[in-house]
Amino acid sequence: MTESELPLSGLVVLDMSQFLSGPYCSLRLMDLGARVIKIERPDGGDLSRGLYLSDTEIGGDSTIFHAINRGKESIALDLKSPDDLASLRKLIAQADVVIQNFRPGVIQRLNLDYEAVKALNPCIVYASISGYGEEGPWVSRPGQDLLAQARSGLMWLNGDEGQGPVPFGLAVADMLAGAAAAQGILAALVRRGITNKGSHVETSLLEALVDFQFEVLTTYLNDGRRLPKRSDFRSAHAYLSAPYGVYQAADGFLAIAMMPIPKLAAHLDMPELAPFAEDSASWFTKRDTIKRLIATRIAQKTVGEWLAILEPADIWCAHVLNWEELLASEGFSVLDMLQTVTREDDVAITTTRSPLRINGYRAKAAHAAPRIGQHSQNIREEFGL
Repeated sequence: MTESELPLSGLVVLDMSQFLSGPYCSLRLMDLGARVIKIERPDGGDLSRGLYLSDTEIGGDSTIFHAINRGKESIALDLKSPDDLASLRKLIAQADVVIQNFRPGVIQRLNLDYEAVKALNPCIVYASISGYGEEGPWVSRPGQDLLAQARSGLMWLNGDEGQGPVPFGLAVADMLAGAAAAQGILAALVRRGITNKGSHVETSLLEALVDFQFEVLTTYLNDGRRLPKRSDFRSAHAYLSAPYGVYQAADGFLAIAMMPIPKLAAHLDMPELAPFAEDSASWFTKRDTIKRLIATRIAQKTVGEWLAILEPADIWCAHVLNWEELLASEGFSVLDMLQTVTREDDVAITTTRSPLRINGYRAKAAHAAPRIGQHSQNIREEFGL
């Protein structure tokens, strides 16, 4: 399979978004074969070019910008310039998809909201990503990942009970909203293929985080609305009983998932778990007591020794790997998930590849993230701007 045979090959996506949620959405579309053109300000471009996770930068831009914008093109347009705005409208008229994550009200002032764009291109699939939707008291609040996590209730599911709210160590709101938008865009493109009609796809960081919690929220809504209570000791899931959690072994950490206490006790050689064996309710009500007993036993052997005992017995467990151990593992290397992308100015960066395989083929991008306006002249010539 070649790049030209990927499902979205031939489609043009205009990405007017910045930071993470919109660019993550367009990254997924690019990995499926779409051509993604970033619309950037001439003076600084996408703000995530300067969003540093560390003091590392490559070619003048942050590593996070490179990771989320590999394989894309960039045209520099000043949306305060009537001429550049006219060029953008001309480009929109020839595109298949538009993505924007401006703060509510901004896109209307630019006269580039869905209704205005639809007038230019009736078949357009238009995606809007916001922080909290388009109405309500939170609309004008900053749509930033940590703040969305804070408002979503999500932080009360992480960490141990006594820790207070614990945020994810990843920008989960941005990534999930971007993924949701990509799903909506794909569905809208299918509809367009059937009806020749465009669509407006809308989501927000908050909506994506609420959906992310659908399982535990459904439990809460139908279980007397009792707030979740995390374990006091090595909590891994607020609603799951012992032994679910991560335990320190003699030389590392071992994760143990859902497992009946009697079966686990037999293979851990733990008669001290006998009082809990027949009382399955105690696996939750006495969760911390049981987990502390298990932790004491797990600490007596190495991870490898426990895996040799537990895995053949079909006890669900795993070595907790760090990144160094993950990258050295055969299970990771066989997936071929890494690639090095390059640029004409000698920029080279190692990053991840698409999580999708289409007909056995995983897309591979040769080009690193673009410089601001790197493709402006070629795009202007091609689209007659």
